[in-house]
Amino acid sequence: MYLTKEEKEQLFEKHGKGKNDTGSTEGQIALFTKRIAHISAHLKTNKKDFNSERSLVMLVGKRRSLLDYLMKKDIMRYRAIVKELGLRK
Repeated sequence: MYLTKEEKEQLFEKHGKGKNDTGSTEGQIALFTKRIAHISAHLKTNKKDFNSERSLVMLVGKRRSLLDYLMKKDIMRYRAIVKELGLRK
């Protein structure tokens, strides 16, 4: 398993409101970013794994829609999470 329970709790504690707040937008965006990085590394060695490639595209779309929602809702939180995670946009 690429992400243990403790790592997930630390991720949500750092980006969300607490370790049990798994539904916050920032926490979900951080989790998707971690999963995207993991799948991207997997695809560098397994170029013909088209199922993982499809799941990567779907995850990027989900993260993009969450980022769009956060940008409409609160632009300061959006800018903070983009800067913190090092996303391009």
